[in-house]
Amino acid sequence: MSEFKHPHTLMVQGTTSDAGKSIMVTALGRILARKQVSVVPFKPQNMALNSAVTADGGEIGRAQAVQAEACFLPPSVDMNPVLLKPNSDIGAQVIVHGKAIGNMKATEYHNYKPELLKEVLFSHERLAAKYQAVLVEGAGSPAEINLREHDIANLGFAEAADCPVVIVADIDRGGVFAHLLGTYELLSDSEKVRVKGFIINRFRGDVTLLESGLDWLEERTGVPVLAVIPYVMNLHIEAEDAINQQQKQNDTYQQLKVVVPIYPRASNHTDFDVLRMHPQVDCEFMRDLNDFNGADLIVLPGSKNVRGDLAWLKESGWADAIRRHLRLGGKVIGVCGGYQMLGEWIHDPEAVESAAGSSEGLGLLAMETTLTGNKTLRNVCGETLQGGLAVKGYEIHAGVSKGPALDSPLFNISPVEGAQSLMPEGSRNDEDTVIGSYIHGLFDEAALLDDLLKWAGLDKVEQFDYTAFREQQIERLADEVEAVLPFERICELLSLEVSA
Repeated sequence: MSEFKHPHTLMVQGTTSDAGKSIMVTALGRILARKQVSVVPFKPQNMALNSAVTADGGEIGRAQAVQAEACFLPPSVDMNPVLLKPNSDIGAQVIVHGKAIGNMKATEYHNYKPELLKEVLFSHERLAAKYQAVLVEGAGSPAEINLREHDIANLGFAEAADCPVVIVADIDRGGVFAHLLGTYELLSDSEKVRVKGFIINRFRGDVTLLESGLDWLEERTGVPVLAVIPYVMNLHIEAEDAINQQQKQNDTYQQLKVVVPIYPRASNHTDFDVLRMHPQVDCEFMRDLNDFNGADLIVLPGSKNVRGDLAWLKESGWADAIRRHLRLGGKVIGVCGGYQMLGEWIHDPEAVESAAGSSEGLGLLAMETTLTGNKTLRNVCGETLQGGLAVKGYEIHAGVSKGPALDSPLFNISPVEGAQSLMPEGSRNDEDTVIGSYIHGLFDEAALLDDLLKWAGLDKVEQFDYTAFREQQIERLADEVEAVLPFERICELLSLEVSA
């Protein structure tokens, strides 16, 4: 008889944000799935501005969609029953089972969490009944004393669901033993019993030099170090939320310079990972206008507070820089919220994202957008109006755009789910220097990406299959983890009787 009610559920927690929780769930999911174990990812509560749309039209964190891909599964709302999308420093839109239920300030949300725990447990029970193993990702650190009451994201969930836990720490940050010991010591006695192992992530060098520290930690806590994961150079797994501004250097014969301005509430920046990985593209995420030295293409990303981020573009000087960029022959693309900013006006009469009111847009496309409480959530597919190239992606937006610019659409699309007639989507200006679309994932289709890069100024495009690249990176990660945390040991942690 197991000591836990849910021994086939394993929760991966971390000593800090970005310690490696998402990566570890992705790796473990792929290791198990390629051994024919039916495994599913789960995150009780996620706070992120990167999201994805499920087949049933719900919204979940982008990291859980990536983890589902690692497990060879389509994403579902049960994989991330509570998603928070910050739209201010003290508030966020709250999404439950894929649908927004409104905006809440931090204190209001804290008091509401006991109700949400019930929804979280319902989702977990459904997954646990359907799959052999459930891999749960925690959020931030389990040792945040001020957040322990009503916790649904870390050990509050583990206690309620009654499952074992492993804790991950990033040694590349320094202080790994202090992180692990300090986190463990701040847990209650009942919580400590759940901790079945530590994992040290991103280690460089000779692991034998670490062994005395590992022995000391196990002797001090009674908890074994299950694995030391090596630092995997140039690994690309789509980020949960944090933006990596480190520039990828290319030595190719020709590069297209792309700049993505990162405003305070920029969302779904993973749309542009394909540009950062492309061998001929020099793509940089940029906050400070002082770092801008020109570009061939400026891409405006999505936003969780479109009017607020539009005001930031103007106040920071980016709006003037974009206009000057166009006068000098550059191109501009706006995606989702960035598309809305390209228009003449943005109206928010219902205070959907911020205070009610209207904001004058950049005036680069002849259209106006009105934000409404009815959010559009759908996966779409179709083709370009010029050339008939395949288009595929997803829409997550609260606005409806109207105006003459929409008379020059880019695509004909329809929802993936259900046979419906094709609809025009996107727009371009008369000079064909500015285009916009509500579709996230627009650059992932190889042929369409080639076409967009040629439009932006790249003469000879080397085709880059980003979908295949992502799959190769997941496999590479799983290989590295399995080499130090064997399949049999993972099965022991999940109380699975599975042969290798």
